[in-house]
Amino acid sequence: MLNDDPKKTSARFYRIEICANLFEEFSVLREWGRVGGNGRQIIDLFPDLLSASHAADSIRKTNLRRGYQKV
Repeated sequence: MLNDDPKKTSARFYRIEICANLFEEFSVLREWGRVGGNGRQIIDLFPDLLSASHAADSIRKTNLRRGYQKV
């Protein structure tokens, strides 16, 4: 059976990136949305790379459970 609901058939993306900033902090950038559309972004700051990495891993695991796939 074909699903005609565009909300369930449109491709979505979720991107996580860890970056060092100029203030000796680390940022976890999260970007998500529908492919071809305007995405949304959130930046979270962390005092060290280890805590930023733990946060990014936690977000990644949550999104994999929600149906996102690694690319």
